[in-house]
Amino acid sequence: MDYAFHVYNSLAETGIMMALEKLLEGSTRPPVVLCIGSDLAIGDSLGPVTGTMLLKKSSGFYGYVYGTLKAPVTAKEVRYLDAFLKKTHPGSKIVAVDAAVGEESEIGLLKVVGGPLRPGSGANKRLGKVGDVSVLGIVAKRSAFSYSLLNLTRLNMVYAMAETVAGALSSLSLRTAFSGKMCS
Repeated sequence: MDYAFHVYNSLAETGIMMALEKLLEGSTRPPVVLCIGSDLAIGDSLGPVTGTMLLKKSSGFYGYVYGTLKAPVTAKEVRYLDAFLKKTHPGSKIVAVDAAVGEESEIGLLKVVGGPLRPGSGANKRLGKVGDVSVLGIVAKRSAFSYSLLNLTRLNMVYAMAETVAGALSSLSLRTAFSGKMCS
């Protein structure tokens, strides 16, 4: 099942946390959050901004984070990372976070999907899938020039999306760590 929340909905963070909790149900290991993107284009920076925010959360995050502004994970590197993450964190669910393109009416939506995502598809790249659960932020309209539109995306929206996703992941890790559902 897929879930969608508009970034400016005041209940988006809680909704995303609850959707992730449902999709990660049964996991007994801390999640691995793979934040995909680049800081070279604002529209592609949702992943690294989210990863940076997640690591800076004062409440802490009980899991593993890959992909920050300081050390971004781009779509090209995903093919190597999937196997690495499964070997390094056996039994952990991978939550992949990435920016995406969609219909004009979808811009601003944060989608939580039970299944992997295919990074780079907005730029017409054919790369492998990654993740057990995906969080996608629709930042621009899909078109033949989607990649160039990522440079025209508003930083304010990307930043608000990253805050919402990082807040949801942080709240999720606190709930599951203290309820005994997840152990290291």
